[in-house]
Amino acid sequence: MLARWGIRLGTSLVGIAVGLLISSAALGRFSINAEGLAAATLLFWVVHLGVQILALRVLVREPSIALAGLLALASTIVALVIVNLVVSGLTIHGASTYVVATLIIWAATAISDTVGRHMIRARRQEGRQERASR
Repeated sequence: MLARWGIRLGTSLVGIAVGLLISSAALGRFSINAEGLAAATLLFWVVHLGVQILALRVLVREPSIALAGLLALASTIVALVIVNLVVSGLTIHGASTYVVATLIIWAATAISDTVGRHMIRARRQEGRQERASR
């Protein structure tokens, strides 16, 4: 259980950091320095998780796949706005930059989440095979 949580945390943090770095490289009005990257990644993860939990528990009674995707996009932009306000090493100018950065970070986190689930599934399969061979 602890290993699964560690994998999910690790892949989430990597996905956020990669999304921020890609946004910085691809968008001229988005910049982040090394110190800002570390702080923004951690704060983004906390805010994103908090917004998703709040929305799923309070606002959404019966989530669907489409609603989950929309919620992920909404929580990504909310987290990005909050992180931009708090972290001094991150600068974002313009609404279009926010929108494109949100899509980039959302895609990076979705990919990292998929990788994390695959790693957990593979680890489970290894455990089953190991127990079966005893």
